[in-house]
Amino acid sequence: MKRLFKFALAGTLAFNLAACSGGSSGGGSGTAQTSDNPELASLIEAAKKEGTLVVYGSCEEEYLAAAAEHFTELYGIEVQHQRLSTGEVQSKIEEEKGNPSGDVWFGGTTDPYNVAASEGLLEPYQAINASHLISDTYRDPDGNWYGIYKGILGFMVNTDELSRLGLEQPADWKDLLDPKYDDLIWLSNYNTAGTAKLVVNTMIQKYGHDEGIKYLVDLDKNIQVYTKSGSGPSKNVGTGECVIGIGFLHDAIAQIVDNGYGNIGLVIPSTGTSFEVGATAIFKGCKHPNAAKLWIEYALSPDCVELAAKNGSYQFLVIDNAQQPQVAADFGLDPNNVMDYDFEDAKANTTTYVEEVMKALGSAADDRFKTE
Repeated sequence: MKRLFKFALAGTLAFNLAACSGGSSGGGSGTAQTSDNPELASLIEAAKKEGTLVVYGSCEEEYLAAAAEHFTELYGIEVQHQRLSTGEVQSKIEEEKGNPSGDVWFGGTTDPYNVAASEGLLEPYQAINASHLISDTYRDPDGNWYGIYKGILGFMVNTDELSRLGLEQPADWKDLLDPKYDDLIWLSNYNTAGTAKLVVNTMIQKYGHDEGIKYLVDLDKNIQVYTKSGSGPSKNVGTGECVIGIGFLHDAIAQIVDNGYGNIGLVIPSTGTSFEVGATAIFKGCKHPNAAKLWIEYALSPDCVELAAKNGSYQFLVIDNAQQPQVAADFGLDPNNVMDYDFEDAKANTTTYVEEVMKALGSAADDRFKTE
C-alpha cells in the first residue's frame, strides 16, 4: 500500500508529543539574560566578557540566522555564523587539527558529529539544560554533542510528474531500484552531506554490510543528481526538476507549507526507515569556550528550538519544555516508524563505510561526487 502522507491524521502521532511538548509558549526557558542558577549565571557573565561567538550551522540558513540573532539579543554577544553541510564542517575541523576557526556546530545529523568526536575534535561539556532531553538517545554519552531535534528519513515525490509519466510513487527502499525510475531520483553527496551518510548507515544496518553497499551501487543507476546539501533534493521536487528525492521529510514539509508546492507527496518507506538526531557541539580548542558553552545551554532551550518552526524547519523537538510544531502533527508522520538505529556502529564505521561505497561505485564516483 502506498504510504502518502498529507494534511491529516494529526492524532496518529505516537511519539508521545504531549510528554515532550511542555508548557512553553516560546521564550520561557532555562536560559535568559540572567539566571537564578548560580552556575549558569556565572557562565553568562564569562561568556559576555568573551563577547564573540563563531557558529557553523548545518541546519537551514533561515533557522541558523534566527538562532544567531536571538542569541545576540539575549546576551549581547556578537555571533558570526556560516551555513555549511555537516560533511563540510567535518572536513574543515579535521583540516584545522584542533585549532578551529569556529566555536560551535549547530544542526545537522549526528553521524559526522560522531566521526569528529571519535577523532577528538569535539569538546565534552556537561550541559545544565540537558536535563530537559526526553531520552538519552539524544545525547552523546560523553557529552560531545546534544540533540536538538529529530528528523525522519524518507522520500518526497512530485505527484504531477509521476502522473505525467504514468508511474506510481515508490513505497519502499527496494522500489527505488526499479529501472522505471531511471534518471528520476536525487540524493545528496556521500562526501559532503550528513543526510547521505545516514543513508549509507541505514542501508548497511537494514540489509547487512555487503548487501547494503550493493544496494547503494544499484541505486546509483537511477540517480540523476547528487546534491552537496542534504536538503538539496527537497528544494527541487516542487518545481519538477527532481521527481523523487531522498531526504528528511521536514524539508519537504517546508516546501509545501512555506513555498506552496501542493504537488509534493511524502513517503515513509513501508518496511521502516531511520532518523536523524540534529545536534549541537563545541569544537575542541575553540577561541570562545564560555560563549560556546552558553550556546549549548541556549540550543537546549525553547528560546532556541522554538525558532525552528517559525523559520521553515519542522522537525520534532527533543526537549520536554518546548512546544512541538503543530505542522509536524498535521502531516501525520509517525516518528515511531523508524529502525532501531545503531549509533555506536555509525560512530565507529561511517568513514569506512563511505569509503567502501565510493570504491564500489568505481569510475561513477569520479565525476558525480565532486565536493566543490
